[in-house]
Amino acid sequence: MSSSPIFFRSGLLLLLSILFLLTLAPTPSQSAVSSIDLGSEWLKVAVVNLKPGQTPISIAINEMSKRKSPVLVAFQNGNRLIGEEAAGLTARYPDRVISHIRDLVGKPFDYVKSYIESMYLPFQLVDDSRGGVGVRIEDGDVAYSGEELAAMVLGFAVELATVHSKGKVKDIVITVPAYFGQAERKGLIQAAELAGINVLSLVNEHSGAALQYGIDKDFSNGSRNVVFYDMGASSTYAALVHFSAYNAKEYGKSVSVNQFQVKDVRWDPQLGGQTMESRLVEHFADEFNKQLGTGFDVRKSPKAMAKLKKQVKRTKEILSANTMAPISVESLYDDRDFRSTITREKFEELCEDLWEKSLIPLKKVLEHSGLKVEDVYAVELIGGATRVPRLQATLQEFLGREDLDKHLDADEATVLGASLHAANLSDGIKLNRKLGMVDGSSYGYVIEFNGPDLLEDENSSKFVVGRMKKVPSKIFKPFSHNKDFEVSLAYEGDLLPPGVASPVFAQYSVSGLTDASEKYASRNLSSPIKANMQFSLSRSGVLSLDRADAVIEISEWVEVPRKNLTVENSASGSPNISAEGGPKNISEESIDGQQTDGGSSNTSNTSVNEQSTTDLGTEKKLKKRTFRVPLKIVEKAVGPGMLSKEAFLEAKARLEALDKKDAERKRTAELKNSLEGYIYATKEKLEALKELEKISSNQERQSFIEKLDEVQEWLYTDGEDASATQFQEKLDLLKSIGDPIFFRFNELTARPAACEHARRYLSELQQIVDGWETKKAWLPRERIDEVLRDAEKLRKWLDEKEAEQKKISSSSKPAFTSEEVYEKILDLQDQVASINKIPKPKPKVEKPVKDDTASSSSSEETNTTSSEETQTSETSESSTPEEADSEPDVHDEL
Repeated sequence: MSSSPIFFRSGLLLLLSILFLLTLAPTPSQSAVSSIDLGSEWLKVAVVNLKPGQTPISIAINEMSKRKSPVLVAFQNGNRLIGEEAAGLTARYPDRVISHIRDLVGKPFDYVKSYIESMYLPFQLVDDSRGGVGVRIEDGDVAYSGEELAAMVLGFAVELATVHSKGKVKDIVITVPAYFGQAERKGLIQAAELAGINVLSLVNEHSGAALQYGIDKDFSNGSRNVVFYDMGASSTYAALVHFSAYNAKEYGKSVSVNQFQVKDVRWDPQLGGQTMESRLVEHFADEFNKQLGTGFDVRKSPKAMAKLKKQVKRTKEILSANTMAPISVESLYDDRDFRSTITREKFEELCEDLWEKSLIPLKKVLEHSGLKVEDVYAVELIGGATRVPRLQATLQEFLGREDLDKHLDADEATVLGASLHAANLSDGIKLNRKLGMVDGSSYGYVIEFNGPDLLEDENSSKFVVGRMKKVPSKIFKPFSHNKDFEVSLAYEGDLLPPGVASPVFAQYSVSGLTDASEKYASRNLSSPIKANMQFSLSRSGVLSLDRADAVIEISEWVEVPRKNLTVENSASGSPNISAEGGPKNISEESIDGQQTDGGSSNTSNTSVNEQSTTDLGTEKKLKKRTFRVPLKIVEKAVGPGMLSKEAFLEAKARLEALDKKDAERKRTAELKNSLEGYIYATKEKLEALKELEKISSNQERQSFIEKLDEVQEWLYTDGEDASATQFQEKLDLLKSIGDPIFFRFNELTARPAACEHARRYLSELQQIVDGWETKKAWLPRERIDEVLRDAEKLRKWLDEKEAEQKKISSSSKPAFTSEEVYEKILDLQDQVASINKIPKPKPKVEKPVKDDTASSSSSEETNTTSSEETQTSETSESSTPEEADSEPDVHDEL
């Protein structure tokens, strides 16, 4: 394989400057950027943050301190729950927990309905007006679209990133499976917009993995082909990526730059870890039905199936490390417990047909790329399901290798690689390690034009954008036509996204061409009217029609003033001069050029000007004029289209209301916990700290305890559904009683310690002043005296306050506080520090008095030297005045 800079030369190279040490470009803010790996089951978030003291790239943890969060949304008692909160309701209220949210976006209703039912998920799907999917929530009156649910999850992910980075996060990159089609990609971008997120780009999962793989490697010694094999929860893919390096100039030096290009990717969108789990679920459901013996099928109970699926997941994980695993479900159905065991051998038997299926994406990649197994440098495993021993054994047998490559983190490689892409695309981050990335479109596309009188010519009415077309790309297509027409975008061949029945995914109506043709029909057209079409394949893999123009070219004879040709023009060699229009332009340009030539004399310029102003009449010239008329483009909905403008605004308002309600609910919960925690902690202190008797009366403590009991009783009765404001008021009330007591308690030890510190410093201060007088005699005496006076004032203040404190009760308000003492000491220390900084004055240096005779002699020597350097003959200070006056004349001549 050649490692020459083919990507750079052809414009295919997107330079990703990646880090070992990230540095910020000068920007007004240092906001973080983030990547989100949105899977069917799990969500991972990585953050690129360059604030001091923080790891440049790290995984954001959730409220349970976990590095991944379940992709779940639930609605319970009018409240919305996301992630771990929603997971807590799965077993009890499975119909209220919505899962597989990524797979609800941009897919046809019938396909999603079949898939959800096969997973025994009981939430209620509805067919929305666009042909897409919505989910009806608990009250039955509200249904949320797939985009709205995805927006909720993405907003939750950005919140995790914001908390983790301790700063604002708005710019993100989202990973998507390679098999995502146009509807899914556009739907996910719109979901992010609903959440108020700026999507820098969607990035294919395999590209994220390739970035993470290649960032710390050197390919200057040779290129390599690497296959990334990923089996996640619901899908499997194999991607072939070619890594190489090329030499480039940087600051005048030759440096080696790594690069990679995705050559091919193949997938199975319905094979994943959940497929294996479903085999176990069916097996254990049959076993429980036999144990039940009533003829009832446990599959009809949503709660029972939710419990069973949860335990099956754990059992599968155990089988990855053990040859046998138990399963135990308390009260699976009708108060009947279920317990059983299964061996790894039995599990592999249940999934026997899946092992051969798992090889199909890998085989297809090698077949279509023309590579053999031995041409592949490494097969990197990513995705949680690749931990299954039998799957690894199947891959090893096919590849003929004893060991598989596991250099990447199976769970986090994709999101970490995507974060590097996010860092590169952001404005405020400068990265200093380069890795070129070229990814391509997973599907091929056919662009077809339809309209009246349009030629049925394959070359003019349609064209193909092949698979693995580089992203991003601009595509231009001109064709001759003079009437309004339509454009359709479709997938090429039989390779379609999951659930898609029709290959056409977008249609546009282009108008304005008929009117433009009629307007210019009477003019002398030099060529047929054309329509110039501009398409784009975005960095996110979205194909769209961006612009359409009518191009009209007209040839017309026009009257122009005749220009005279000079002899100089003939001598200049202008060819084929005639009175006709075309060649005449060349000679005219030549004349103009001579008239503006700066080297001509004034006489010559005058002559030319006189000739050019002579009225020689007019002549005809044939001129071509090109007109570009923008055409109107209207997109028509095809399949599960995007939300309309009205629906988008309505959805955004609903999400904002939910966000506001969630924020209030969390604030209420936090304040309730704070109030409850304060009551318990305070009661414990009142019982355990005997020293409180010294600073408070029995009546004061008893009254406080009664108030604590009163608020505690309210908390578990009327306060169960109280608002955040009520909890705050109760907490403030208790603190207004307790804070003075505990302040006095703290001052019992803090005040004497502060006084001791102050007196110790006053003693040290006298030693400091003595040192000034012996070692820094230049210090101003008035400043030193001022410090001594302030020190004496502080000593007297301490004596007075300590005497006053002894006279009052410990349960009364203190005469002074430890904070006051420390503030006075700090003020005194600042004075001392400012005096210490006064520098020693520089000694005055007296200039010696110069001798007049020596000065005169020195001056004469200098003048003589100067004269010898500038004159061609020797001169002396004794020269006569006449000789001296003649010197300027000599210089003038020179």
